[in-house]
Amino acid sequence: MAVQENRHLKTGCAMLLAALAAWGGAAHAQQVCKEDLRVLSQPRDGLTLLEKYKDEFKALSGASFNIDNLNENDRRTKTRADASTVGKYHVYYVDEANVPLFAQSKWIVPLAKYYPADYDYADFDPGRQKVATFDGQVWFAPLTGGGDLLVYRKDLLEKAGIKPPTTLDEFVEAAKKLNDPANGVYGVALRGQRGSGANVWRWMPFFRGYGGQWFDGDKPVFDSAAAVKATQTYLDLFKYSAPGTKTGGWDESTGAFLAGKVAMLVESTPLAGNALDPKMSTVIGKVAYLPPPTPLTGGGYGHGLAIGAKANKTEEAKKCAGLFVAWATSKKQEQRRLAEGQFGELNRTSVLASPEFSKRYGADLGKALADTGKVTAVNFWQDPAWPDLGDRWGIILEELITGSRTDIKAGLDELDAYAKQLVARRKK
Repeated sequence: MAVQENRHLKTGCAMLLAALAAWGGAAHAQQVCKEDLRVLSQPRDGLTLLEKYKDEFKALSGASFNIDNLNENDRRTKTRADASTVGKYHVYYVDEANVPLFAQSKWIVPLAKYYPADYDYADFDPGRQKVATFDGQVWFAPLTGGGDLLVYRKDLLEKAGIKPPTTLDEFVEAAKKLNDPANGVYGVALRGQRGSGANVWRWMPFFRGYGGQWFDGDKPVFDSAAAVKATQTYLDLFKYSAPGTKTGGWDESTGAFLAGKVAMLVESTPLAGNALDPKMSTVIGKVAYLPPPTPLTGGGYGHGLAIGAKANKTEEAKKCAGLFVAWATSKKQEQRRLAEGQFGELNRTSVLASPEFSKRYGADLGKALADTGKVTAVNFWQDPAWPDLGDRWGIILEELITGSRTDIKAGLDELDAYAKQLVARRKK
């Protein structure tokens, strides 16, 4: 009996040692980082929160990380300079506007191969996935982003007997009926300020919704009936837009809504979080959300983390950077950001659909975000020359909005000629 017990003990010990060895091997296999990672970013609450968990990443990877933060414009300049020359940084914070340039220049590497499968990239909001994709490949993991929501004052619509609009025609009619300047309330709030990320950004869902396209290969095709119709509709809506918005941007448009002066607007999803923040909003408890009215597309945008090419010369280094990107954008990190109330940095469908999200922000907002993700599109021209072309159209569009220019088709003709110059310049 003692011999049998001894055999069982030896067998059990052997199995335990084998299990420990396997566990140790698996843990050791994940120690893929040989040096601390250098990350170039801009200030984000989620990344600041990440600093608290450096020990967690070190235990996972075998190394730590250091984040250098710059304001947005300086970050763009330095990222471009570093990525194209010395390559000091292993991970770059990138945004939708510079991904085409970075990808075509091979300053960053495709992400999918180095993003561990168990971190579930497919869990990201579909709209953010679209924005992170260029030329058929994924280039970054989202830290922030979104599409568009119809955000409206349910109390004002109920008082006027108006159902929440689900089509653009209904939206225009509701704007007319709800416009009441005598009592300090305006039907809508738009963006008139020039810029590819200002008036053009809000105009593009109309353009794409009416069937407009920017280019067919290298041939500009935006000088179309769809663009004329989109522009005319956008201009007409300014009749009911809050004061200051004809030359205003995000701050003026959303500020008017948060101050209680606007009945409804279609804006980027961070507004939804602001409308629930007592430090910013006077309309808490009066707001509801829907996807953009048909046929408007949601204006997809996204910022996130990408793997630098020059600093990560080996496959091992790329795997290390990929592990950091995956860990930094993981479900666990999003759950931590949710607990801290960092609404603008929630990107995963599992988090947006969670009971914790509903408890904090309401089930109707979670459903609206899920629904708008399905219609979110990349509305801009995915090309390194986009900011140049978009900003030129922003100048023309502002002139049309303010009335210093009146011929929509002539403005589009002018932009078409400019686009052809951009393409010809690139071919030289």
